[in-house]
Amino acid sequence: MSVIIKIIILIFSVVIHEVSHGYAALALGDRTAQYAGRLTLNPLKHIDPFGSLILPLFTAILGGPVFGWAKPVPYNVYNLRSQKWGPAIVGAAGPAANLSLAVIFGLVVRLSSSLPAAISGEFVNNFISIAAAISLLNLVLALFNLVPIPPLDGSKVLFAVLPYKWRHIETAFERYGFIGLLIFIFFFAQLLVPIISFFFRLIVG
Repeated sequence: MSVIIKIIILIFSVVIHEVSHGYAALALGDRTAQYAGRLTLNPLKHIDPFGSLILPLFTAILGGPVFGWAKPVPYNVYNLRSQKWGPAIVGAAGPAANLSLAVIFGLVVRLSSSLPAAISGEFVNNFISIAAAISLLNLVLALFNLVPIPPLDGSKVLFAVLPYKWRHIETAFERYGFIGLLIFIFFFAQLLVPIISFFFRLIVG
């Protein structure tokens, strides 16, 4: 699959991820993303030059999995109707959207096995390959973002379930989160591979 198609799939996926954050915040009473013009699927509003273009291109050329991100959609936690669960709901909306895409396109791949041989061809095979790539990439984005290390979305869910007396843990996590994230990426990210593989096989059959 060409590098360009891989990057298009990534941009498409991270834009939906970020827009989902914005709509979740809007549903909870915060219009920050709406006022910023970020509740749109127009990729030009969301592209981060490094995370959406340079890094994906670099990883694709190296032959590894294409990875990247879009500009985070802004929201004001103080505008959310629920101060405790609001950030967790907004945070979980992005991975939930990616997981939904992974399931939808994964089922396309699964159902393709029942297609009559007469309608198979290069176009159909290419479409199935793209559907599989969309499913796999969105599964990677969903599970990676659920890792409970700031600034990943999983940290918002973790902080929501922590008792108030443990708020000092949240402060420490946010202060050193970027360092922790780098350590995870370089030394522990491989732990996600069997989990991703299991769910991918489960979805696509």
